[in-house]
Amino acid sequence: MPEPTLRVVARLVAFPDKVAELKSLLLSIIEPTCREAGCITYELLQNQDDPTDFTFVEEWESAALLEQHLASNHIQDAVQKLEGLAVGPPDIRRYELLA
Repeated sequence: MPEPTLRVVARLVAFPDKVAELKSLLLSIIEPTCREAGCITYELLQNQDDPTDFTFVEEWESAALLEQHLASNHIQDAVQKLEGLAVGPPDIRRYELLA
């Protein structure tokens, strides 16, 4: 039986006047992330009812590969740019698929 993957949901909320800037920043990390070892799925969603609300839905081969992603240069650079764009730090939650 294959090793179970790790699912991640990461939510960020933009300041109302910074939606376009945060969206651009988040879109910029998708391509380099999708090229990373262990990345199975990396999707960015924007709430239709609240455009300040962004959510990444991710699937990784392992927790170790997710940690490498979080330490990558493009993610660390993006985290540094979040101040002034996002209301707070990302709310990152890790899940395992049950059924």
